[in-house]
Amino acid sequence: MKNKIILISLVFLIFTGCVGISSKGVFGTGVSVAFDPRSLGTQIDDSVMQKNLATRLILRDKSYLLSLSTKVLDGRIFLTGKVDDPEEKLQITKLAWETKGARSVRNDIKIKEDFNFTQSAKDLLITSQLRTALIFNKQIKATNYQIDTYKKKIFIYGISLTAEERKEVISEAKEILDVKDVIASIVLVEDLRIQKN
Repeated sequence: MKNKIILISLVFLIFTGCVGISSKGVFGTGVSVAFDPRSLGTQIDDSVMQKNLATRLILRDKSYLLSLSTKVLDGRIFLTGKVDDPEEKLQITKLAWETKGARSVRNDIKIKEDFNFTQSAKDLLITSQLRTALIFNKQIKATNYQIDTYKKKIFIYGISLTAEERKEVISEAKEILDVKDVIASIVLVEDLRIQKN
């Protein structure tokens, strides 16, 4: 019995190290557990899934450590980054679907092209402008969103407390100058874990 208690305590400590009070977790910029609308159990499940998938990708190819980004929200996997060819992109999608607990996979991985400094600078500026707009908009909890921009297309991942908040986030994104498209994968709090088997 004593060994079970020690083992449970050790597992709890390891998982709190994964999620923590101020974690880099799913949203990338130190989301506080207090602001994250997911339950602690869901956050731990998502963190474990994300680490599992990231490890499997790195074992497949060490270059994925820098070229790919994975995010997990309520069992939904989001992939971004760049790879060399379309076949590789399909293999990564397959690997993501094979992750235990995956409910869906959204693959926004792009095929590599020659580096364009000007385009990268514009994408970074768009991301910064939207991040700032979300922070200053009182109707939006900016910490609940991750933003990636590629070739003037904004990809937004996150959790909205209400449908109105989700509309407001998309509206802010569309108002940024030079944006070609807004691809939003925003889950409502009320939809989290409802259909989990």
